[in-house]
Amino acid sequence: MANTLNIKKKLVVLTGAGISAESGIKTFRDAGGLWEGHNVMDVATPEGWQRNPKLVLDFYNQRRKQLQEVQPNPGHQILSELENLFEVFIITQNVDNLHEKSGSSNVLHLHGELLKVRSTVNRNYILDWQKDLNFGDFDDNGNQLRPHIVWFGEEVPALEEAIILVEKADILVIIGTSLQVYPAAGLTEFAHPEIPFFYIDPKPVSIANLRNPVEIIPMNATEGVAVLKQRLIDLI
Repeated sequence: MANTLNIKKKLVVLTGAGISAESGIKTFRDAGGLWEGHNVMDVATPEGWQRNPKLVLDFYNQRRKQLQEVQPNPGHQILSELENLFEVFIITQNVDNLHEKSGSSNVLHLHGELLKVRSTVNRNYILDWQKDLNFGDFDDNGNQLRPHIVWFGEEVPALEEAIILVEKADILVIIGTSLQVYPAAGLTEFAHPEIPFFYIDPKPVSIANLRNPVEIIPMNATEGVAVLKQRLIDLI
């Protein structure tokens, strides 16, 4: 009996741009399709890379520098602290490292990571990368390196792992994302139909096809995650 009581529930958290925005990282959806003044089709698509790779490299070099200047906010921090109470898995659509910097142990990036680069030929050739990425930065076979970002129109390699995590969740939390863009939008469909959902967003939208009981917390991430913590404690 004691062993059963000590087993932590699996808490799966889906996070989007809303949680990073409070740390000062801008989101393109709030800017009419512009991301830091650039059309996302120019800097976040394979076609944009083919048209003007120098623009794309410069864009992500600037984003990488910006990331060095921001810090996790209380929302990130509380999620990391929840590991004391739950087995926490974070599935994020964000490409920053703020979850990791706050101390979260299990973070799965659906859309890639700013602080990594990969080969343009071998998708499994991935390097940690803190500095600028330039032409002439090659993999071991002389192929140009590119940002390790999943651009629009590309497959999401981490999707299968994300589905498995959602399938095993005892509680599912959605923070700062409308889940309107597939394939991430379909993840909730893999959750057990009886587990509780929590949805934190200052402007919550209707999430289609939810079979689960949902508690909406209409707050920004920093305030909402603090409320969430108490709700979760009540479930233990």
